[in-house]
Amino acid sequence: MQKKLSILLATALTLTAVLMGSGAASAREDTSKLNLVKPGHLVVGMTLQFPPQMYLNSAKKPAGYDYQLLRRLARDLRLKLEIKNMDFGGLIPGLVSKQFDLVSVGLGKNPDREKSILYVREYMPYSTILVTGKGNKTRPTVDAWNVAGKKITALQGSLAAGFVKTTFPKATLVEFPLQDSAFLEVVSGRADAIVAEANLYGFFNKNNPGLLKPVAMPNLRSYFGHWTVQLGNEPLKTRLANWLCEKQEAGIVKAVFRQQMGYKMPDLPACK
Repeated sequence: MQKKLSILLATALTLTAVLMGSGAASAREDTSKLNLVKPGHLVVGMTLQFPPQMYLNSAKKPAGYDYQLLRRLARDLRLKLEIKNMDFGGLIPGLVSKQFDLVSVGLGKNPDREKSILYVREYMPYSTILVTGKGNKTRPTVDAWNVAGKKITALQGSLAAGFVKTTFPKATLVEFPLQDSAFLEVVSGRADAIVAEANLYGFFNKNNPGLLKPVAMPNLRSYFGHWTVQLGNEPLKTRLANWLCEKQEAGIVKAVFRQQMGYKMPDLPACK
């Protein structure tokens, strides 16, 4: 009798395992229509030099707000996450040439970019500010900074660089491929100011207190950064936008932002 019970129990457990496995397989999302660069993988282009939004930690592993969102995304889609870390200027060309499926670096919209890439949805709030040396006495007005002889730095290829060209056209723009280099040019006195996002200045100031100060004028501009995918890949855009909306409405995006960025997230645009 005991032997028969053991056999029956083993059979039941095997059947349960088969059914569970079958259920898991049926629940697995079909990602074959997302036009992924590498089936079964989510290949993402990033520039891991913008802490706390995205950076390499002390173990040289990806970390930050963007990375934590991507980990959740890849897990939910049951894809293996693959990060390609490169300079900011190489991200859009890399996306266009299909080196990766998605760029996660908080790209702001502009007409030129929309000619070659597809924007998914807003996920990263930004405020653009002007930052100068501690002893700089220039008046806090656009007119005072928009003069010949002023040298203003920005990240190469960024919206901040474009903003310098349009807002301070009489000043000299100096672009750097590395964000810290743009800050340090102002610290050294070789440039008068830098245009950058407030969160980037906040992190720099936290680690280098007392060297720079924001110019006391209203925020020059507030905008949102987006995920972007290859032009024409509407299926992937739609799936990612839906995922972001699901997590936004569940409060998960705000929670991850607060945990990683260290402050309360401003409201994102409502999902339609």
